[in-house]
Order: sequence, then C-alpha cells, then structure tokens
Amino acid sequence: MEENYIKHQYAPILPKKDEWPVVKLARERKEFILKVAELSEERIIGLLGKNPDVLKEELETTLYREKLRIKQNPWDVDPDDEVDFWKEIKSNLLQLHAEVALSKTKRLDAYQAVLKKITSRYAEEISSNFKASHYKFTRRVVTYGFSRLLNAARVKGFTSFFSNQYTLQDKIQITGQTDQIRDLATKGTIVLVPTHFSNLDSILIGWILSVLGMPPFIYGAGLNLFNISIFAYFMNALGAYKVDRRKKNLMYIETLKTYSKEAIQFGCHSLFFPGGTRSRSGIIESKLKLGLLGTAIEAQRANFQKGNGEGLGKIFIVPVTINYHFVLEAPVLIRDYLSMTGQERYYKENDEFSTSYKIFKFLLKFFTKGSDISVSIGKAMDVMGNYVDQEGNSRDKWGRLVDTREYFVSEGKVTVDSQREEEYTQMLGKRIVEEFHKINRVFSSHLVAFVAFELIKAKNQKMDVFDLIRLPQEDIVVDYQEFKTGCQRVLDEIFALKTKGKIDAAPHLFKPMDDIIAHGLENVGMYHAKRPLIRDEAGNLTTEDLSLLYFYHNRLHGYDFEKLF
Repeated sequence: MEENYIKHQYAPILPKKDEWPVVKLARERKEFILKVAELSEERIIGLLGKNPDVLKEELETTLYREKLRIKQNPWDVDPDDEVDFWKEIKSNLLQLHAEVALSKTKRLDAYQAVLKKITSRYAEEISSNFKASHYKFTRRVVTYGFSRLLNAARVKGFTSFFSNQYTLQDKIQITGQTDQIRDLATKGTIVLVPTHFSNLDSILIGWILSVLGMPPFIYGAGLNLFNISIFAYFMNALGAYKVDRRKKNLMYIETLKTYSKEAIQFGCHSLFFPGGTRSRSGIIESKLKLGLLGTAIEAQRANFQKGNGEGLGKIFIVPVTINYHFVLEAPVLIRDYLSMTGQERYYKENDEFSTSYKIFKFLLKFFTKGSDISVSIGKAMDVMGNYVDQEGNSRDKWGRLVDTREYFVSEGKVTVDSQREEEYTQMLGKRIVEEFHKINRVFSSHLVAFVAFELIKAKNQKMDVFDLIRLPQEDIVVDYQEFKTGCQRVLDEIFALKTKGKIDAAPHLFKPMDDIIAHGLENVGMYHAKRPLIRDEAGNLTTEDLSLLYFYHNRLHGYDFEKLF
C-alpha cells in the first residue's frame, strides 16, 4: 500500500512574524501578566463568596502547601527567592491576624492585597517568554540537526552527513487533516489537543506545526522539563508557558486557567495535552484533565459576549495522536502505573530524560535505526464537539449547520453559567477521546505486543496483571503459529473498524503476516535493555520484561479486541 503522509513543506500562513499572535502577545507581555493576575484575583474572590474568613483560610492553606513543596520536592528551575517570598506572605498573614479590630470590608481588602501578590507571582511564573529570533533559530537547528542524523544513518559513504536524500517527513510521518487545520488557522483560533506518551512530544509537535506553515502556538509544558537545559531552551523558543504540577492549590490552578483562557481569547493558537501528563500505562487517554480544556469553552463564550464568535473569534478543537513504535520512558512509566494501581509504595517520578546527554543519545539511536513515528491530525471540531467544515462552519452529525453561539444563550443573550460550561467541558472531553481512538494509527509493534500479551493472559486466566508480571521467563512461551493466527484475527478486526472510520492503520500492516510480525518484533521497545518481545531459538515468542510488553499492548486497549482471545 502506498505511503499516504505529507512529503513537502507548506508555505507559511503568515510569512511576517509581526502578524503572529504570539509575537503580539510577547510585545504586550507586561500588560498581559497584569491582566491575568487581576482576573485571577477577581475569580478567586468570587469563588470564595467574598468572605474574608474563607479567603484567609485559603491563603493559609496555600502557604502551608508551598512551604511543604519547597522543603520536600524542590527543583533546580525554582526561583532563588522562593523561601523569601513565602516568608513575606507568612509575615503579612501574621500581621493581619493581629489586627482583630478591622471591619469585614477592611479585612477582605487586606487579605485581597496578599492574594494579589500571589496571583501576580504565579502569572509571571507561568507566562511564556517567546522571542521570534530564538524560535526561528531553534526551528532551523532542529530541522538541520535531525535531517543530518537521519541521512548519516541511511546513506552510505563519507558524504552521508551532508546528504539530503531522506527528509524528516520520511521519518516523522504527518497524516490526516493538514489542509483543514491550515485553512481554519486563518478563520479563528486553533486549540490542538494531542495524546501524550513521551517528553519528546512537545518538540515533535512544534516541528510539525512549522512544517505545516503554521505560526507558533503557545502551549503548557511541565515545569520539570525546564530542569533540563536543552529542553528549557527549546521550550522557551517554542512559546511554552510553564505548568507546575506540584502546585495543587486553588490560587495557582485559577491563575493557570485564566492565563490559558486569556491567551486563547487574544487569538493565540494553543496546545495542551488533555491527559495532563504522559500516559503511564501506554493506554490512549480516556479520562481527561478538564481544567485547561474548560478554558477553551470559557474563551469561546467570552468571544460570543464580545460579538466576535463567528468571525475570527471562533475556536476550533483539533485532536492529534502521536504514534510511536517505542517510548524511551516506558520502563519508568509502567513501573509508576503498576505501583499506583497496585497501591504499593509510591515511586517518586524518575525520568529517562534527566540530562541533555541522555536526550542526545536517544535522538542518535532513534535516527540511526529504522523506526518511524507518525502524527495523525484529526478533524476539527467546535467547542461543543461538532465537526466543522473547511470554512469553519459547525455541522451536526447529519451535516446540518449549527450556530455554536446558541449553546451559550439564555433569555436571548449570551450569559455566564459555570455549571452549564462544566457540562459542556465533560461533553467535549468525551468527544476528544472518541476522536483519539478514530485517528489512532496502529503499528506492527502495537499488534504483536497486544496479541502476545493476550495469549499469555489466556493461558493464565486466574492471574491478574500483577501476578502475570511475576511469572518466570521460562513459563512465558507463545507458539509462533498460534501467535500468527492471533495476529491475523486482530488485524482482520482492525481492518473492519478502519472501513468504518473507527481506527487507522499504518501502510506496513498491508504486507504478508510473517513480514508484519518480523517488523513488529524488530521495532517494539527497540532501545530497552530488556526487550518486551523476542523469538527464542525454537522460533517461538517470549519476553524479557512482561511489564513492558503490557505497556505496548495497552495501545490497542479500548477497541474490545480482547474478546478475540
């Protein structure tokens, strides 16, 4: 079957960098941070019912949690003045505690002044620091560096390092609705929502957007990535704003949500991983973190209130799946998942990407082996989960035009209704999960891992996952012919779903079954010290690490293929 991915670089939608929304936002950075801090403050006061006692309690909780975080879980990227800042907040609160004679109004004002300091700090900390010159340099470095590694791996002889025979699009294959996303970027604001399996995802998506000629997006990146110097440079250059998942307090969460909402309203195309963090289990996310997703719905309602919702103020949700044969961090991720699910002691997050050297070593391995990545861009939807056409008009499931504004209207005008918007966010989350499964592109590695694990499970029916992964290696042997038959059964089901538009399949799955299996075995977990699936001397299948096999098997969870075993 012919390859069906994008093989050319698109012309930029907005050639002049001054037209990029992120550049406009960077120019107004100070004013924008001030606005975010003020709106966050208003929002928190509203949520707490303008009650000084409840606000005092919330401030004390935040102070306690922040002091605990600094003591128990400090990161290199944390600002040097953290301890001093929270000492000052503690001192402010103690001073107010002593002033018992203040009226309710004055107490509220006084506590609000402390809140203002916190939201201002959080807004500054979250804010991206985009510089167009850094962005262009980074884009060139990534493209040039990746291309050189790729050609050095594939072309023989001294000149290989300078060859252009193979392009990155041959290695990182872009499929799906590429023309639609380009068209819609000129008609409204794009919110890209990808699956999340690896720390490489952010840089990968940033490169893909530049290939598609899209202006830079802003996106929320975990603050932990800024601990690693090479990632910190790329993240800043690519327009990342910082998300600190250690901070669970109301004040931080509301400031983060306000930042996202205001940036989308500003017209910045935005990207966030709705799963919140990398998939620990290898399963495509089915339960999304709805906080940032809700900001897209709030921004859409705010745009309708301003009267520009159906013009450039329309927001389009675009799901994306990133399809890997392997995930470098898989051993750590699955160990975390099993320890949390099995309610054993919590593993402190350990990361394969802990240094710039390890990342470079990984990239070198990736480009000098034959393994590919594909990125599938799904159909765009409005914030209600309706598909939109090429012109940006919303359509219901029968193809009829839908006026998205009507969803936000009460008694003839657009109104704020938090409960209604929460329900809309839940609905949108479910639609994104449906789309993830439809555009998921099955690789040979997913197929062989799924079938092998299911056959092992079928032979040990009384065991749960935790018992299975403790099985000695000599007890885990799968007959090749039985395995081949199982692969064919699942592949037939995959193709049946593909004809209904419920899943996608890589072109290499159209080869003879023995070739598919050989390809899958070669690629599945190819860089791990212990391979999840190998053939033994007799030609049968076994594993060196059943938990890793479980991780790669999970990519096909959610389609009910288990019923075939």
